[in-house]
This record gives sequence, C-alpha cells and structure tokens, in this order.
Amino acid sequence: MKKLLSTIFVACLGGLISLGGARYFYGEDKNNISQITKPFQQDNIKLANYIESQGSALTTDFTNAAERSVNAVVHIKTISEQVNNLNYDPFAEWFYGPQKRQQNYSMEGSGSGVIISDDGYIVTNNHVVSGADKIEVVLNDKRTYVGEIVGADASTDVALIRIKEKGLPFLNYGNSETVKIGEWVLAVGNPFNLESTVTAGIISAKGRSNILDVNKRPIESFIQTDAAVNPGNSGGALVNVNGELIGINTAIASNNGAYQGYSFAVPVNIVKKIVSDLVEFGVVQRAYFGVSIRDLDAKFAADKNIKLLKGIYVNGVTLGGSADDAGIQEGDVITKIENANVGSVSELQEQLSKYRPGDKINIVTVRNNKDMNMAVVLKSLDNTTSLIKKSEITKKSLSALGADFEEMNADDLAKFRINSGVKIKKLSVGKLSQVGIKEGFIITSIDKKKVSTTQDITNLLENKSGTVLIEGFYPNGARAYYGFAL
Repeated sequence: MKKLLSTIFVACLGGLISLGGARYFYGEDKNNISQITKPFQQDNIKLANYIESQGSALTTDFTNAAERSVNAVVHIKTISEQVNNLNYDPFAEWFYGPQKRQQNYSMEGSGSGVIISDDGYIVTNNHVVSGADKIEVVLNDKRTYVGEIVGADASTDVALIRIKEKGLPFLNYGNSETVKIGEWVLAVGNPFNLESTVTAGIISAKGRSNILDVNKRPIESFIQTDAAVNPGNSGGALVNVNGELIGINTAIASNNGAYQGYSFAVPVNIVKKIVSDLVEFGVVQRAYFGVSIRDLDAKFAADKNIKLLKGIYVNGVTLGGSADDAGIQEGDVITKIENANVGSVSELQEQLSKYRPGDKINIVTVRNNKDMNMAVVLKSLDNTTSLIKKSEITKKSLSALGADFEEMNADDLAKFRINSGVKIKKLSVGKLSQVGIKEGFIITSIDKKKVSTTQDITNLLENKSGTVLIEGFYPNGARAYYGFAL
C-alpha cells in the first residue's frame, strides 16, 4: 500500500510541476484564441480575400467609385426608321387595284454611354447608335437630351456622340495597360432598361480577341471580366476602384443572350485614340505595320527553331510597307513595341491602335535568336504617311460604287406608287455593276434604311464597314436585293 501511494504521489507531483512550467514559460492570453477555433460571430465577418497586415484590415470600398460612375453613365435610347419592301403581286393589282409596295416601321433600341468631358462628349458602342435616326440621352438625374453622332469606328465598335450641355459630370481616363488580372472592377450601365446599375467583379483576362462579329479588319484586345453585363450595358463604363474609366463594356459570351460569366470591354487606351481622331478628323487615323503575322505555340516554335514563345511571328512582309522599309523580314519574331511587351497578335494590335500614319516607333524583333532594335515609320492602308479626312473617305466609298444617281420626282413616285427612292442613272466599273445591278434600278433602302435622296446614300455609306444590303426594283416591277462588301 505504501508503494502504491508513493507512485500516485510522484505522478501527481510530476503533473503539477509540468503544468506550472508551461504556465511560467508560455503564459496565457485568453484574448489570443486561434482564428481557426474562434467561434463564428456575426459582427466579425471577414471576406476570404481580405488579409490582415500589421493589425489593420485591407478593405475594398466600392461606394465612391460607384457614386462617381453612375452620375457619368447615361442611358441611350435610339429609334431607327426601317423599310419593309413588300413582294409585288401583279395579280393582286389586277383584281384589287394598286398595292402598297413599301411598309415603313420604327425599331427601338437602347444601351449605355459614358460622359468623358463636361461639354457633352459621350463614348458608346458603334452597335448601339449605328443606323439610328433619333438618339435620346437620359442622364442619371433624369434630364433628357438629343444626341448627335460625331463619328464611329466599326472595327473597334466605338462611337462618339455629343449633347448640347455644359458642366456635366464625367469620368477621368485610367490606364488600361497597367490593370492586372484579379483586380477589382465595376461595370456600370443600364441593363434591360434598369437605369444606373452597378455590378462588381474582377479582371479575368486581358488581350482577348475573336469576339466582335465584324467583317472588315476588327481591332480586338478586350479586357475580360466576370462583372455581370447584360443587354443594355453596351457602351457603359468599366471602372477601377478609384472610379477611373478603364474600358467600355461591349460584348458578352453567352448561349442565351444573357450574362453567363464572361463579358468584354474595349480598353480605354484604345478608346482615347479613337475619340481623339473622331473629334479632330471625323474618322479614325489607323496605322498599319505592313506584315502578315501569327501567334507562336510550342510546336510551331520548335518547327522554326525558335527558342522563345513570347512574341508574334512574321509570316510575310508587304512590299514597300512600313515593316519592309524598316528591314523586318519574314521569320522575325516581334517582342516589343516601344516599351510594351507584345506576346500575341491582339496585344500587337492594341499597341498599334494608339498610333497614326507617319508616327515613328521603335520595334524589338528576334532574328536568329538575337534581339534587334528597329525604327519603323507607320503607314496607312494606302501605304502612305498622309492623314485622311472624312470627306475623302466618303468620296472613296461613293466612287467605289461606280454609279451616277438621280432623285425621283413627284410624278415618278406617284407612277411607281412608292414614298421614296433614288434611281441609278448610269453605271461604270464598280461595286454595283459587279453584283449585277443594271441601269434604271430604283434603290428604295440600304441596310433596311429608307433612301429618298443622294445625300441619304452618302450618309448611309460614309462610315460603313462590312456588308451592304441594297433593296429596290426595276421599272418593270421586278424586285431585287443585292449585297456586297465595302
């Protein structure tokens, strides 16, 4: 019994000594309970992507950015007058008398826009205002104005309109080149006619391409975000947490027409150049490099004995173009334009979109696995360094048609029982004769837009890029439709 009691005493004494030592060396802080074991508290919720540094929480507050943005983002409503050319039925005319051959109707659309200056300049998408006969701009404070198109660029889907007002709230430009993947952004617009809607997300990717349905030389290097964007958001603002404009929301990737997790915005650095050109010249001054190019991948690089995968491979060089003049050769790999690295065709397009014909830029290429610095003077599509004017673009578009037009008088309109139309008086070599149009054809609409005068043809084609649809009829009553590309 004495031996058993001694053993128990020694064990208890050892446990007390161990406990006392632990308390002495480590102490006890009841307020320093591990975050893992701390019970859930409603007033102490923390987001997973917030971290603590030096005892203070780093938080993201969107309220200031949202307040600045909603006041500078407008609701755009458009009305387009359309013409439906009805099928001509001679038997119906025989039994029932003259039949109406045209049916006019209106189409309404809506989108968003961003005020970029206090004197009423507003950036939006080309597809929001393209073909609009009337543009109504509604501010966040419910004031309403008539908008006028200053200019548009189908290749980037950017348009500039203006309202007659001063002292308007506007967004400052940010820098789309410095934004980073994972950075918080806000999308501001008017989805489904819900005015002044703000959604938040992060930048998911940069330099996205093959998004726009553009038939002629699209310039694409989109910012991709998971901020919710829906129909009606087009032309709205993509802003950073400081409330600076970093992009114009343009498109979504969707199977059902509504937001499904992917949206795309034109980088503001591209927008700035487009706006500057439209204000100064009325058209975009686009510079071309004079090369055919492709992205690199591992297999292609191995086949061509290229050690790096970052850059754009030069497939060919246009004789007398900017690249040819600078000494760039087929097989070179372009890695840098000025101080910006370019790793894809879309990134190269984004950099070139900032320049005009005649600008001199520095290019870094890799040839035989060695870097080469080259000075390149950029040229226009016509292979010149001259800047163009809007009137010259219009003149070229009309001359490409190869036709002389004659406006219909009141007797002609009554004779053919139509409300409007323009007659092709004479044809020469051009787009119209190539698609089979004959002299005497009466044009009633272009791209579903009513044509009454030769000036209507000029207005409809001056900013046109891509496919043109011409509708009308011949004096014998035969209706016809023709399509071609400008």
